[in-house]
Amino acid sequence: MSSAAPAAGPRRWAVVGNGENRRVGLFTAAALAAGLPAPRVVEWRDVLRDGGHDFAADEVVRLDSPGENAEVDRLLRGVDEPTRVEGSATWYARFLTAVGSLRGGVRLDDPTELAVLFDKRRCHARLAAAGVPVPPSPTSGGAWPVRGWEDVRAAMREHRMPRVFVKPAHGSSGSGILAVEAGAGRLHATTPVEVAPGGRLHNSLRVRRLTDERTVAGIVDALAPDGLHVERWLPKAALAGRSADLRVLVVAGRATHAVVRTSRFPLTNLHLGGVRGDLAAAKAAAGDRWAAALEICERAAACFPGTLCVGVDLLPATGWRRFAVGEVNAFGDLLPGLLGLPGGGAEELDTYAAQLAAVRSGWPPRPRRDRAPH
Repeated sequence: MSSAAPAAGPRRWAVVGNGENRRVGLFTAAALAAGLPAPRVVEWRDVLRDGGHDFAADEVVRLDSPGENAEVDRLLRGVDEPTRVEGSATWYARFLTAVGSLRGGVRLDDPTELAVLFDKRRCHARLAAAGVPVPPSPTSGGAWPVRGWEDVRAAMREHRMPRVFVKPAHGSSGSGILAVEAGAGRLHATTPVEVAPGGRLHNSLRVRRLTDERTVAGIVDALAPDGLHVERWLPKAALAGRSADLRVLVVAGRATHAVVRTSRFPLTNLHLGGVRGDLAAAKAAAGDRWAAALEICERAAACFPGTLCVGVDLLPATGWRRFAVGEVNAFGDLLPGLLGLPGGGAEELDTYAAQLAAVRSGWPPRPRRDRAPH
């Protein structure tokens, strides 16, 4: 995979997304720069309204995030306010139905794998079964059902986890997440969730620190019906005095791009106040463990062999000597302006050009029959 990828390749491309979405625009620009035809854009709202869509047998189909359009989010989530946190289980079920309604074409995203990628409990269990290091979790694979705050408290107590992340099982972009610390009779939770009058929960771009356990319990109780994942909060490494982790993009099995995310909060999401850190400094801190860190990301991606590209959230432990995978993201490639890692095969390519080059070089290696998500 390189800028010298052969000119031959698919003549027909389609993207299922939202036409005004920045991701679609960047992918289209990458296709045109590579001398390929502009992809046909199939709107998620049309798929949802029409009950599916048919693609030509030779059409290469790439799925993009459906959640950045108010109308699409309403159709999937079933709520009229796009900032609402609740409704992720409805979103998940309707999204899988929509994915299953796409017929024909050569897919770059396997439907059955998307069903796992968008369920943190199932994803965690698959990674753990493959020997990929992950934070310990009582809810992995659905083993510990969370019906409310009392179940979270019991999990923390019985599994001796005074610090945990509580995540909506089907959430993304930090939606609804809480970083909870308990001890010495006190409790703190760091979260972007804002509780509106009437108890409605909204995503906010402002991370806040809650110290009232009743407020935390109310948030967890409201989110529990949608499904929750609880995992041990591992101490992260620091970079320039800030908490740090990495988003590593794996394309066609190779770690091609990486960005360091740093924050003064436990949550490093860039849209929640995190900033890009110095990748060279992170590599220097990891030293001879850097290659092992990228290999862990490739092992995580190998758990999803039918999906061209995933974004792996890699958690470096204090000292940068050990690493664990926090999440694997199906739509984790929105890293504008980022060129490939040295030796990764995409040194001169951005994240979208790298995916195009992989397909033109022969990915997927053989045709796969579409399978309905389950």
